[in-house]
Amino acid sequence: MQIAILAYDQISPFMLSTPLAVFGEPFLASGHRVDVCAAQSRFSATGGLTIEAPLPLHAASEADVVILPGWRDAHETVPPEITSELRAAEARGAIVVGLCLGAFGLAEAGLLDGRRATTHWACVENFAARFPEVVVDRGALFVDEGRILTSAGIASGLDCCLHLLGRIAGTAEANRVARHLVVAPQRAGEQPQLIERPAIGSTADLRISELLEALRADPVATPSLDELAERAGMSRRSLTRYIRARTGGNLGDWLRRVRLARAQDLLAGGARGLEDLATRCGFPDAAALRTAFRIEFGLTPRQWLARQRMD
Repeated sequence: MQIAILAYDQISPFMLSTPLAVFGEPFLASGHRVDVCAAQSRFSATGGLTIEAPLPLHAASEADVVILPGWRDAHETVPPEITSELRAAEARGAIVVGLCLGAFGLAEAGLLDGRRATTHWACVENFAARFPEVVVDRGALFVDEGRILTSAGIASGLDCCLHLLGRIAGTAEANRVARHLVVAPQRAGEQPQLIERPAIGSTADLRISELLEALRADPVATPSLDELAERAGMSRRSLTRYIRARTGGNLGDWLRRVRLARAQDLLAGGARGLEDLATRCGFPDAAALRTAFRIEFGLTPRQWLARQRMD
C-alpha cells in the first residue's frame, strides 16, 4: 500500500514524524511504501529546521492513503495545491486523513461536509464556525468516517494512525507497532481530549498504572471494585476517581475495550469459534462478545474480520 504524507513550509516536525513513526517504522512487517511529498523540494520546519522532500506534491496522485499532518495556522487558508490533492484522493477512493489542524485542509477541500470530524480542542470553535456543514465532535481523540479520518492534536495523531494501521494490517500489527513506539496500544477514538489527571509520578498514580496493566495482561479476571480498591490501598471512591482520570471513563468501559482488543488480536490471528473466543477474552459468552463489538464498532465479530480483509 502506498501512503503519501503532504508536507509544507513551517510544518511541525512532530506532526510530520507522527505518520512516519507509525507507517514508516523500520521494523514494519506490512511492507507499506511511505512517501513525503511537498510543493517545494526544500522547506522550513518549526524550530529552525530545514527539510528536503524526496518527492513533489503530485507524487501523491497514486497513493492509497493521503495524510495531511497538521497545518501551520488555523487562521490561514490551506493552499489550493494541497486541497486539490486531497479532493483528487477522495475522488479516486483513497483514504484521506487530516491530523490535528489538518482537518482544516480537509474541510476546505469540501471532504467533511455532512461528516463527523474533530480537530485540536483549542481551535474547535473556530473550526465549527468556519465550516458549519461539518458535524464537529468537540471531544473525540479521532473520528473514523470510513474513507475520511480526522484527529485532535497533537499526540492523538498517533492514536489515529495506529487505528488506521489496525484497519489496514490488522489489530495485532497495530499493537506491535504501538509497543515498539512505547505508546498505548490504540486508545478509543471517543476518549475525551481533555482529561483531568492526578499528579504524574505520584504514588497513587503509579499504583493505578500497575493495577490497570495487570488487568490488561489478564482481562479474563473480573475483580470487584472493592477488591481492586483494597489491592491499591485506597477507598473505592478514590479508585474510581483515579481510574476516570487515567482512562477518561469507568472501569467497566475500559475493561470492555481491553477485552475487545484481545478479541481483535485473536480474530486477526486466525482464532475461530466465538464461544471459545469470548471465554479467552473475559466475556461471559458469545452473545456478550457480539454485543460489545456492536457497541464499539457497529459490527459483529465476523463482519469486523471481513472488513479487515477488505481494507
